[in-house]
Amino acid sequence: MDYSPYSEQLPARMAAPSHGTMPPSSLAAIIGRIEEAVDEETASVGSDLGFDLKASNARKSRGLYELTRAMRGLSPHDLRAEHRDGILRLREKLERNETVIRAHMEAVGEVASLIQSAIRLAEEDGTYSSAEFSR
Repeated sequence: MDYSPYSEQLPARMAAPSHGTMPPSSLAAIIGRIEEAVDEETASVGSDLGFDLKASNARKSRGLYELTRAMRGLSPHDLRAEHRDGILRLREKLERNETVIRAHMEAVGEVASLIQSAIRLAEEDGTYSSAEFSR
């Protein structure tokens, strides 16, 4: 077992049991980990200047990959009601997360545009033109 500080960031190495059902606690744990990552990202994106969006996105992606692998071979009838509810709840959280991230990216784009405009205006005002220095 890997006890390095990065072990929580690695995808679980589990295969679905051969009888076609996932142990209930495993599927619930996977859904819970993804929800935790999504909730943290949604809450932090616009409010925590030190938040690492790239690392958060990687964590979320690993969890979704793990969920996809865990559900491979399962039919909707194999899922317990608690798992279906968890997946629906996760879907809603992911939709909210997408909305928040889109808004954040649009705001970042707007700020970048404002900075570009300010730089362009500063360069065009003649303060730093070669004609000013040739007098």
